[in-house]
Amino acid sequence: MTEAISLYELNHYIRQSLRAALPDVYWVQAELSEVREAYNGHCYIELVQKSEQGNTFIAKARGTIWANIYKMLKPYFENATGQCFTAGIKVLVQVSVDFHEQYGLSLTVHDIDPTYTLGDMARRRREILMQLEAEGVLTLNKELPMPQVPQRVAVISAAGAAGYGDFCDQLMSNPYGFVFYPRLFPAVMQGDRVESSIIAALDDIAAQCDQWDVVVIIRGGGATSDLSGFDTYLLAANCAQFPLPIITGIGHERDDTVLDVVAHTRVKTPTAAAEYLIARLVDAAEMLNQLVDTLSVSVTQRMHREENRLTQLAARLPALFSLVGTRQQHRIEQFEQRMRTALQQTLVKQSHRLELMEKIIQGASPQLILQRGYTITRCDGKVVRDAATLAKGSILTTEFADGKVKSEVTH
Repeated sequence: MTEAISLYELNHYIRQSLRAALPDVYWVQAELSEVREAYNGHCYIELVQKSEQGNTFIAKARGTIWANIYKMLKPYFENATGQCFTAGIKVLVQVSVDFHEQYGLSLTVHDIDPTYTLGDMARRRREILMQLEAEGVLTLNKELPMPQVPQRVAVISAAGAAGYGDFCDQLMSNPYGFVFYPRLFPAVMQGDRVESSIIAALDDIAAQCDQWDVVVIIRGGGATSDLSGFDTYLLAANCAQFPLPIITGIGHERDDTVLDVVAHTRVKTPTAAAEYLIARLVDAAEMLNQLVDTLSVSVTQRMHREENRLTQLAARLPALFSLVGTRQQHRIEQFEQRMRTALQQTLVKQSHRLELMEKIIQGASPQLILQRGYTITRCDGKVVRDAATLAKGSILTTEFADGKVKSEVTH
């Protein structure tokens, strides 16, 4: 039977073999899936590689960044990239391979190349912008008209942030005395909750959209490395499709974030955002003053024209009155002549009509009818029109043209 060795001895052989086989340092591309800072200053990470077709892990390794390296490497990386050294980003790290008898395989990180991460971040930004453009929403917020007088300002910022205070101080102490009505909709402006909290604040503003002229998203005093939260698709899509113009001033001078690209207007700082709003009111005031001046000149010119016109009319009034008087006299004479003619014609017509009516009345006279041989029979003073109304013994009076006779009904 072959002599057995202990596990420690086996791991020791592995350690020696790996050290002999992999003595150098290597640049490795991977994604950070875990970053954990220890109390002693060391940083323990987990590096992973995913399949191109999906999110399946095809490789994984533990790594260590010793405290003396980490205290220099982290600020260097974050200042160069504007990105927190945190899980979820892709990195290019220089590592050596170590194997410990008790803790197993691990990678010791010696250096990091921030340009690789910058390239990956830029690629992700491009992908987000391309997706928004394909969906037709990339420039929607930019196409909204900026109000001429944006006084009602919905502000998204961290409660108590210095940037928010600077913004309000700049607005309220403007040298022109313009009045603004800012209101804070608090949100987390750094860390993992940037996206969700800003979207929640936008939802609150949208629920009372008619009460606001513009939305300002500002951030001041935070580290440049906290800007990654403004490079997400959901936040960009919400801002691009928001019904009010959005102004961003999130306190950085490097490349624009995705949020800056989709917003209506991008400025560098919260103070610059306040200056932009003040400048809008200055432009509006200047335009109003120009309109007032133009109106004043127009009114003066119109007054002069009307005064000249009235003077000319006044000069023409005597001649006009004479002409009008002559015309009216002629019209009155014509009217009198027409009235005389009309009255004469009416009198003739009425006289002829009276003659006709007289003849008709005469033709309908009972005496004339009796002279023609007709008689009128009455019973009890009433004219008899129907023999059926008479009874035996009724006394009848029959009137002739030259007299009357009485008779009795016998049958």
